[in-house]
Order: sequence, then C-alpha cells, then structure tokens
Amino acid sequence: MSVDAVVVPLKRFDLAKTRLRGDGATNVSALARQLAVAVIKSSQPRTVIVLSEDPAVTKFADQLGAIAHVTTASNLNEAVSIAYRSLADRFERLIIAHGDLANPRGLATFDPDDGVTIITDHHGRGTNVLALPTGLDFHFAYGPDSRRRHEEEAKRLGVAHRVVANSPWCFDVDTADDAKLFRAQARSG
Repeated sequence: MSVDAVVVPLKRFDLAKTRLRGDGATNVSALARQLAVAVIKSSQPRTVIVLSEDPAVTKFADQLGAIAHVTTASNLNEAVSIAYRSLADRFERLIIAHGDLANPRGLATFDPDDGVTIITDHHGRGTNVLALPTGLDFHFAYGPDSRRRHEEEAKRLGVAHRVVANSPWCFDVDTADDAKLFRAQARSG
C-alpha cells in the first residue's frame, strides 16, 4: 500500500469554470487546461489520479503521467466519495486538490497532518485542498461553505483536524478578477 496520492477532479474543459464564464472571461477552456496542467505537474512524483467524466480529459491526464479515473458521478461530492472509497485499499491517505489552484507549487512535498487537513480558499469559506486518511466514513461537502462542513465532518468522526487559511493554495481561479490577477502574475513571473 502506498502512503498517499493526489486526487484532482476535473470537468470537461469546455464546461469548466461556470462562474468565470458567467463573468464574461475569454479563453476559459484554455485557462482551465493551463491550471490543471500546473496542478498535476506540481503534484508529481506523487501518484496523481484525475477524476473526470470526459474521455478527452482522461486522455489529457494520461499524457501528463497521471492515472485517469473515469467517473459517472453526477456531482463533485459523489465523484470524490466514490474515488475515496475505491482507492482506500491502495493508499493510506488522499490529498484532494482542485485543478484551478493559481500557485500549486509544493503539492509534491506537502506533508499533511495525520488527521484531516483543510486548506481554505482565499475567502476562508471553501476547500481548495483536503488531505485525509483513507478508511473513514467521511462525507464530502464541496460547495458553498465547504470549509466549515468539512471541519464539522472531521469533528463528527472524532478525527483531529487542522484548518490552514494562509497557504499559497488558498488562491484559486473562479472569477474574472481572479483570472486577471492570475494572468498578470503569470506575465510578470
């Protein structure tokens, strides 16, 4: 059994980033792909498992050296739950990282606590990275206020947990303002 793996859920690139598309941003599919490449590469040499319903995304994952895990789940929570349970016999811990982190450097060497580690978004309400041991009856609760709900889930299970609100992974790209800042940083860096 391996110690850990990074799980990256990805939507079809042409459907990803709904809020960003609603803000009128351009080249959203290309941006979603660019962010996903950075998250996958920053997570290696750890085992990286990409969850997606889209054959094009699973082919993309294979090309980057990740393991593609096709899902027929109807939503993010269901997809992550199915993967979490199916991977429990292969890994001691999973690190679930969203594919839209603006600065994913360090995912390959991240050493989470033994319990549940919740890395929030820059607002302190979402969950951008979630690390937890496998084998728990953990109920994933992505969506609005997921940080609080994941923290409550750890408490329900009696598992030690830590919330990190000052990580470079707190910044994800969800809105047009996020995209502008990310593109400006990419040009200057």
